[in-house]
Amino acid sequence: MSPGAISQQRLVPHSFNDSIFNSSGLSLALQTGMEGQGDLTIVPEHFEGNGGSKGREEEHESRSGSDNMDGASGDDQEAADNPRKKKRYHRHTPQQIQELEAVFKECPHPDEKQRLELSRRLCLETRQVKFWFQNRRTQMKTQLERHVNSILRQENDKLRAENTTIGEAMRNPICTNCGGPAIIGDLSIEEQQLRIENARLKDELDRVCALASKFLGRPISSMPTLSTSLPSHMPSSTLDLAVGTSGGFGALSSVATSLPLTSGFAGGLSNVAGVISPTKSTANVTGIERSMERSVYLELALVAMDELVKVAQTHEPLWLRSLEGSREVLNYDEYMRAFNPGAGLKPNGYVTEATRETGMVIINSLALVETLMDSNRWAEMFPCVIARTSTTDVISSGMGGTRNGALQLMHAELQVLSPLVPVRVVNFLRFCKQHAEGVWAVVDVSVDYLRENSGSLTYSNCRRLPSGCVVEDMPNGYSKITWVEHATYDEPAIHQLYRPLVAAGMGFGARRWVTTLQRQCECLAILMSSVVPTHDHTAINASGRRSMLKLAQRMTNNFCAGVCASTVHQWNKLSMGHVDEDVRVMTRKSIDDPGEPAGIVLSAATSVWLPVSPQRLFGFLRDERLRSEWDILSNGGPMQEMAHIAKGQDQGNCVSLLRASAINGSQSSMLILQETCTDASGSLVVYAPVDIPAMHVVMNGGDSAYVALLPSGFAIVPDGPGPSGPIHKAGVGPSGSQRACGSLLTVAFQILVNSLPSAKLTVESVETVNNLISCTVQKIKAALHCDS
Repeated sequence: MSPGAISQQRLVPHSFNDSIFNSSGLSLALQTGMEGQGDLTIVPEHFEGNGGSKGREEEHESRSGSDNMDGASGDDQEAADNPRKKKRYHRHTPQQIQELEAVFKECPHPDEKQRLELSRRLCLETRQVKFWFQNRRTQMKTQLERHVNSILRQENDKLRAENTTIGEAMRNPICTNCGGPAIIGDLSIEEQQLRIENARLKDELDRVCALASKFLGRPISSMPTLSTSLPSHMPSSTLDLAVGTSGGFGALSSVATSLPLTSGFAGGLSNVAGVISPTKSTANVTGIERSMERSVYLELALVAMDELVKVAQTHEPLWLRSLEGSREVLNYDEYMRAFNPGAGLKPNGYVTEATRETGMVIINSLALVETLMDSNRWAEMFPCVIARTSTTDVISSGMGGTRNGALQLMHAELQVLSPLVPVRVVNFLRFCKQHAEGVWAVVDVSVDYLRENSGSLTYSNCRRLPSGCVVEDMPNGYSKITWVEHATYDEPAIHQLYRPLVAAGMGFGARRWVTTLQRQCECLAILMSSVVPTHDHTAINASGRRSMLKLAQRMTNNFCAGVCASTVHQWNKLSMGHVDEDVRVMTRKSIDDPGEPAGIVLSAATSVWLPVSPQRLFGFLRDERLRSEWDILSNGGPMQEMAHIAKGQDQGNCVSLLRASAINGSQSSMLILQETCTDASGSLVVYAPVDIPAMHVVMNGGDSAYVALLPSGFAIVPDGPGPSGPIHKAGVGPSGSQRACGSLLTVAFQILVNSLPSAKLTVESVETVNNLISCTVQKIKAALHCDS
């Protein structure tokens, strides 16, 4: 037998025809099968799933992953007809093997240019390098299949033994009441339930086997029908297989989040989501159920990823231009035909929003993927969009030391800066996949739709359908990003003033995510640059700039938490008859936070419509020379900018330190820390009085965590998608016509009403804050000549 034939015979994997899959084993097979991940696939180019013939180049494989035949050429092909002729083998040196192994870990599929460079560096022929990589990939594939086959055989033997035991018990049934032989045909309720459970498990196994067939490239047979169900006390198997240094999918930790009742994304997901009830407690879930739960999560993520990529890359007729031409609108008829999502659960009053946005961002794909997969970095990148987020469970951290194949459960609170728009609380799967070199996609999909409340089922206020982004590397460190946001939400819970904004996708839609990302990445690029902008205050050193920016970030985050009543702080909402219905007043105790004054903190916020453009309103509020027209802290005069730190090319993106003019020479001046942000989705002006000695420490690079402040400010957004805008909450104007395009302004204040945390809130304190908001709004209207 020729060496080529020997190599082929040894690389034939064990047959899968005798194996019986359970959910744990099959889940592992899926998770270690690379999930069809492009360049990271370890299946060689000419490897056939049935272990049969390989391509012509594969016949020149060496006897090990580190050997190559010497002198293989076209002449060798003619000499192959003579089986007695021996082929000469070339044994690589240890240094060559070490170099090839190092390259293989980073790039299992080197291109022709990389192979040529390796051949020159290692003094090898290019075909030797090519055949070495083919052999190495085939070797990894063979080892993987042998390991999986061994595991499946063990599971097969275990199930056969248990099946035999159950069959013996069924042939000799014992009455549970008297201990004697039971009458044939008289099944207990428990046995009937076991039969039903067995049928359910078999259906689930068939679906997962079909999914495994797609990734292994060969048909996978499910286990034969059992006459009875598996016993409830059957121990779960721990399948732990590490691929390289990634840790792979392996043995997974328990999942403490419920599954969706229905899906409504693609044809297969309506079946996936019905496997486990979303209201079932996971405290007493068996190992088999957890394994099935994870296989459902994997299938859900794969189908969601497929939908996201198609929706992100398809144009007409799936996406159409809106009437005003400024945004894209999803054609739901075409969407239903393309993805067949089914009816799903959609209560009365719930509507669907879908948006798509494309833009260039100063960040590479790997850095952006790492940011999205880290909950803390994700929240820092989108500070005004995300109120709070956490990672519930990491199902997979990725493969090959990258985020390729990473799958995790996450929790987030998404917000629009207005007390009239409820915070969206979502629990979702986040799945990351590399589709090509420099091309990544990250998809989110909700895994809960129903919540159990006091024994009854209530709907969550939002459900994210497959949403996320596709990122492609571009020259000069840029990336092209296509963002898709698709969700169903409870529209009646939103105030009428904000419904057109949210319905158009300007509140939680793709444009807000992309513009926020662009602004934050531009800020990071400027801060990392050694060149200080000309309009910056040059007296502040680098450490002082970092301390001021960190303090401003904390101030803005606390402002957003007070406006939207997220769970960042434990707010108590107050209901008082003499407060306007659109003003939300809340209170909380500040005790242990060194960044806030101790005592009772009162927060009040409201949103109003103004008949001025967002740009004009933002320019007025951020101008320190006009601050006396609305701010009582200005002492009736203009303020002076003492320090300025740019956070973007637009001068509206900056952190400033302002000083109020003293009424008389003996009175000390007051410092005000202010941060302003603006982009296409909206603008923000946040400020807080600060202590002068404390700010001197911060500007010299000291720790800003001990600077106590309570923020106030404004959030500005357009009042709708087009020039017509929404109808005023009163209905129509004096002439009965629709009002002109304007702005939605949110005004919010946080003040310390009592320095004793044990003190009780008084009615006078609430009235003071309510009057402060009303007075500020009236002053702004008067200054902009929009009192009517």
